[in-house]
Amino acid sequence: MTITLYGIPNCDTIKKARRWLDAENIEYRFHDYRKDGIDPELVQEFCQALGWENVLNKRGTTYRQLTQEQKENLNSTTAVSLLIEYPAMIKRPILMVDKTFHLGFSPEQYTTIFS
Repeated sequence: MTITLYGIPNCDTIKKARRWLDAENIEYRFHDYRKDGIDPELVQEFCQALGWENVLNKRGTTYRQLTQEQKENLNSTTAVSLLIEYPAMIKRPILMVDKTFHLGFSPEQYTTIFS
């Protein structure tokens, strides 16, 4: 089983997800957007699997700093470009288990994924 957790290390939700995975002795690779980077193919994969509307975090500061024009012109193409430029706008965490993507974290959700 190949497991990758995508995100940034100082995010509280990422910390909770990592603690849960560690406590359950589940081996995973952590992909840090800041250190490991992010490429258009990966963002495209996220958006195809989960929907760009779900992948785009509209509650964060990065989104709020976008211009009104950028917000009004959001669609699948512009969203992917913005997510590549500003990876902090990608909702966290994204968990990939054998090519299946899962968005967010809750102990219940992860228990279901790994049962």
